[in-house]
Amino acid sequence: MPDQGVRDVLSASVQNWSPAPVHREELGELAWWRRKAQASMFTTSTSSPGDWSAGEDALRLSTFFDACHDDSDGAEELRDAVMDQFPPDVEEGLFVATARKASPFSALAYALGPDATLQLPGWFGDFLLDAGQVRTQLPAAEETLTLTGATRRDAIERIHAWMTGLGDDPAHDADELLDGPLRVLRHAARTGQGAAGQVRWY
Repeated sequence: MPDQGVRDVLSASVQNWSPAPVHREELGELAWWRRKAQASMFTTSTSSPGDWSAGEDALRLSTFFDACHDDSDGAEELRDAVMDQFPPDVEEGLFVATARKASPFSALAYALGPDATLQLPGWFGDFLLDAGQVRTQLPAAEETLTLTGATRRDAIERIHAWMTGLGDDPAHDADELLDGPLRVLRHAARTGQGAAGQVRWY
């Protein structure tokens, strides 16, 4: 996003909307997720080889992610205003992940774990950064999303488990889900632009 566009959107939104508060229940669920983060929340599917079935913990974690999503009118208006600023033809500066039923960001968060997810910009997939904030937050995003070796293989397996156990997208591109957000932030830092991310349900 153009840096001035970020400033304009923020200036307009600050007068009409404030983010939803974080409730005690959500903090409790975050603590629960930290305790469960290392365990798998899925089992291999008996009806569809190569896919996974969600356990109760996966359903609970999905509910927690949904509860962290601010779907108030003000938040949706802000997302619309941000989307109006997106350039339509800058491939390196854009990344989109779509799926039926299961949220790609939730799959990413499950793969990364709670502490790493909280190192990402914004709040559970929603962020709006000016150029200076992009440069400030890029190192933490690089540390979080630059996965190699066994760590990356485990993350890809977890993404696949989420997208088949809670969704119906066995062909979801897990590598791109890991690489795309970081590519956008690096592009914004290199070109002196702001950056935005959002989770949307249709």
